[in-house]
Amino acid sequence: MILGHTPESWGSASLPAGESWMTNATKPAQSSGHPTTATLLACCDDRPGLVAALSQLLYALGLNILDADQHTDSKARKFFQRIRFDLAVQGGRATIDPATLEGAVREVADRFEMSCELRLDRDVQRMAIFVSKTDHCLYDLLLRHRSGELRCEIPLIVSNHPDLEPIAKQFGIDYHVFPVSKETKFQQEKREIALLRDHKIDLVVMARYMQILSEQMMQAFPMRIINIHHSFLPAFQGGRPYLQAYERGVKRIGATAHYATVDLDEGPIIEQDVVRVSHRDTPMDLVRKGRDVERTVLSRAVAWHLDGRILVYDNKTVVFD
Repeated sequence: MILGHTPESWGSASLPAGESWMTNATKPAQSSGHPTTATLLACCDDRPGLVAALSQLLYALGLNILDADQHTDSKARKFFQRIRFDLAVQGGRATIDPATLEGAVREVADRFEMSCELRLDRDVQRMAIFVSKTDHCLYDLLLRHRSGELRCEIPLIVSNHPDLEPIAKQFGIDYHVFPVSKETKFQQEKREIALLRDHKIDLVVMARYMQILSEQMMQAFPMRIINIHHSFLPAFQGGRPYLQAYERGVKRIGATAHYATVDLDEGPIIEQDVVRVSHRDTPMDLVRKGRDVERTVLSRAVAWHLDGRILVYDNKTVVFD
């Protein structure tokens, strides 16, 4: 259950300062996250006393900080912090009341015109995967989820083709096909949005989904759609980047995971990586190596989002280790 304001873009310039939103637990976690721990993300204009205020907030509630990381963008004069803490009140056996914690965080957020997100580890996010016909990223995400690397629920897979339905059946996940044409795109997206809302989806992952999402989808899930781009942006955009790379004789190819926005392939970058290639590599070698790096980059970006490690501002990201 979401308490307080739900942001259009966590940490972005469009989020009014001083607003905060909290996530309350509804069911036990499915992975290794301990049910009595939580994460607090904070962003605001930089000023003295911010670290002390957040630390004092948790200390006054009797809560123990397990890990804390911070960053200051001196040019933008922005402060960012991620705090992991225990919900068990020190000196007692009970965990803190969520309403008490929310009220205390909101008071500090209002005082410092701070944007805050509170995530309880026992609250599991729900993720939908969008695919077309290419399966390597889908397989990788599903296997990592099965092994416990991705802490989420995956209730459905959405596609514009039926080709990958056998994979969904193999993993026991509902598969929904929405054929898309220029004439039907708008209405099909409306149906997809309704489906995602019915299943209370928190995150959409485009695992080589070869359709351009429209503004209505971006508005429905702002900064909650992750795309994998099969090149090291901004180079080699288009449908055949590895052939372009081969024809240019490049020595490295890469992949980029980013939040999808209305500006095609220009959303905030979450993760990038490259792999070395040589003159001996054929176009198919580049495709094979490219798929490997796509899998790795996308899974890292998804895991970091689910773990509450990303803050977005000025079309950039802060990703805490």
